[in-house]
Amino acid sequence: MLVAVGACYLDTILTTSHYPEEDEKLRASSVSRRRGGNCPNTLEVLAQLVSQQDAQDQLRLGLITVLPARSSPASQLIQSELGSRVSLEHCVYREGFEDPGSCYIIRSQSTGSRTIVNYNNLPDFTLKELEEKSDRLGSTASWFHFEGRIPDITLLTMRHLRRQFPWVRISVEIEKSGRSGLQALAEEADVVFYAKSWALVSDIVEWHKAQVKVDLSIGQGAGYKTAEECLHAQAALAPSSSLLCCTWGQDGASALQPANGNLVYAPAFTVEGFQVIDLSPIGAGDTFIAGMLYGLTCRDTEWGLAQKLAFATQLAGMKVSQEGFTGLHRVLVSMKCPL
Repeated sequence: MLVAVGACYLDTILTTSHYPEEDEKLRASSVSRRRGGNCPNTLEVLAQLVSQQDAQDQLRLGLITVLPARSSPASQLIQSELGSRVSLEHCVYREGFEDPGSCYIIRSQSTGSRTIVNYNNLPDFTLKELEEKSDRLGSTASWFHFEGRIPDITLLTMRHLRRQFPWVRISVEIEKSGRSGLQALAEEADVVFYAKSWALVSDIVEWHKAQVKVDLSIGQGAGYKTAEECLHAQAALAPSSSLLCCTWGQDGASALQPANGNLVYAPAFTVEGFQVIDLSPIGAGDTFIAGMLYGLTCRDTEWGLAQKLAFATQLAGMKVSQEGFTGLHRVLVSMKCPL
């Protein structure tokens, strides 16, 4: 079983010709509403991929997130959208609350950027809650994947899993720039997914200079300039990790195995006639993580690292060619890298 731990939102996405100035009135060209959140997105894609396997080989999937009352319309909608392949049995339900976390996204067609405003009135996880969920699932789970949020509680939960269930593999997403404590999460995980948005910030470099007594060759406080630079520097900080991955938008993605120095690169997916539909790639990073987790859990002995990375980048590329996540499993048939 693979268990993902992170926030779940209901997204409202407004597509506009440009980003509005203060006090400007602007008509949106479209509006869509869907369930969001990094881990739920990843699980939605994973559910499609594992469904292509024989029934007895299908990886079971579970989500741990905070939701309003189990009987609330929002919780029922989220379960319906994720489908029967993703279990919400171990979520934390806040009785007395009816509204889920909400995410309002303004997507500018002129620049391809997205501006996100979150609102969440639900009390977040406590350490006790996450440890209890971990204890219930640890004996049957083979993998825990964490969204890099509430780092202090997440770190203690990861360490609890290490003590109680040392065979469980742990991965974490490092995405939010400026969020304190993410570096410690990266050093605790077996597999780390770094986002370009985190790698570019300058305070990472200064943290390295203060903590690591090696020459990381990472410039004059300007952040990492490439995915490869990020991975090599991070390998010095997290030598016990088995795999580090870094996405770099239109420049593709790279992965590094610190133990042997094996570095592989996959360009961003494109074919003749390829068209970007989702101009602000909402969910592309979540889809990439789904592709890598599928390769690492369901195809680990069949695919080499280069194949896993190529698959994940193609899956993410297909995501930005469409709205939503439906039908991404077709990449397993049409993917360019060999199966």
